[in-house]
Amino acid sequence: MKSNKRLRSGEFRQRLASARPRLFRTAYAWTHDRDVAEDLVQEALAKALRNATQLRDPDALEAWLFRIMTNCWHDHLRRNPVTDSLDRVDLASETTPETTHSRLQIINRVRNAVAELPQGFRETVTLVDIEGFSYADTANILDVPVGTVMSRLSRGRNRLLALLKTDLETPATGPSVARVRRIK
Repeated sequence: MKSNKRLRSGEFRQRLASARPRLFRTAYAWTHDRDVAEDLVQEALAKALRNATQLRDPDALEAWLFRIMTNCWHDHLRRNPVTDSLDRVDLASETTPETTHSRLQIINRVRNAVAELPQGFRETVTLVDIEGFSYADTANILDVPVGTVMSRLSRGRNRLLALLKTDLETPATGPSVARVRRIK
């Protein structure tokens, strides 16, 4: 049942002001643009002030405001179609779930193989090949001669290659995969 009471001008303005944060949060969620959200709220509040006499039930003020803002939003979308911004977006992506998964598998295999290297090889391979230090800098960091760095690096890389080849040849552990038999 609708109320016949009307809000006084001061009370009406106060309730509009208190609804502003909720209106803004909603407008921002719809637009993802602070300026557009602010414009929508401003337009909705201005329309509410101009059309205050149309509010029949003061208890429904917020619903009425949100309806006004929804109409303002729809007007905005008609004036500024979303497709304008989509024309500027490159929708093609080289990253797919498969490529991401493949990269993660490679990274995990290399990390596991590096972890299996003896400490001296692991330190040298990590500093030179992963961190990009020169042989001289690596020698200073590890406090060993440059020749030792070169030797450890060569043997570490060979060991890493062997570990990675073994890893690729070993069947993956995990849930067993049903095999299909060929019937002649």
